[in-house]
Amino acid sequence: MNNNLFSWILLILSSLVLLFILAPLAGMFLDTGSSEFMQTVGDKEVQDSIWLTLWVSFAATFVFAFASIPLAWILARKNFPLKQVVQGVIDLPVVLPHTAAGIAVLGFISRDGFLGKTADALGLTLVNNPAGIALAMAFVSVPFLINSARDGFATVPERLEKAALTLGASPSRVFFTISLPLAWRSVMTGFVMMFARGMSEFGAVVIVAYHPTIAPVLIYERFSSFGLKYARPASVLFIIVALAVFILLRLISLKKKEIHLSPDAEA
Repeated sequence: MNNNLFSWILLILSSLVLLFILAPLAGMFLDTGSSEFMQTVGDKEVQDSIWLTLWVSFAATFVFAFASIPLAWILARKNFPLKQVVQGVIDLPVVLPHTAAGIAVLGFISRDGFLGKTADALGLTLVNNPAGIALAMAFVSVPFLINSARDGFATVPERLEKAALTLGASPSRVFFTISLPLAWRSVMTGFVMMFARGMSEFGAVVIVAYHPTIAPVLIYERFSSFGLKYARPASVLFIIVALAVFILLRLISLKKKEIHLSPDAEA
């Protein structure tokens, strides 16, 4: 009797949480008329903003992965002074207010900032530029990749790496043939989460670059200028596209895992 009651309580609480997530989304989809939605699908401004959001977020994730994955391995394998401080610095962008994050990035990439001065000397402007958008996205999302990859590397048996080193394998070969393949699922999960988090960023990006306009900024602009009815179809389209890309990346990561674990691949 007690077990049944406890199970029912868990089921009810779980259902309420799922309902809380699904109800607003379902309401938004149901309140969007088909004619309004199709008009939005053909709107070039919306198309350009969604495409800009996708490719800039993916580019930021891809570029920062080259340094983030090695850092994750170091955090999983090495003990060094102030390691917890380093971990705290990595997690800091997650807890910062998004507008504060945008102001921090803007100060860094503006013409008075360190990176901004360097870019200006090369004839580049990072503010109101896709490169600046990518940096703002990466600033708030890179902790997801680092932390997920770190947890993945931590699950790799260290004895396998030491055995390979003992047999004469170089550290780089051990990393690319043992550590990274065994932690691949966590690395890909972090990659997907960083991409998704960057793609959804608004607060930091709108301070760094109001134009060119990414989808979250476009949706806010339409809402503030014309109201809910005008912003809703763009929101629905962006959610559909983002969900499709998110599912595709998830399927790719699962496929890679299956290939890695298959007997033929191991042979």
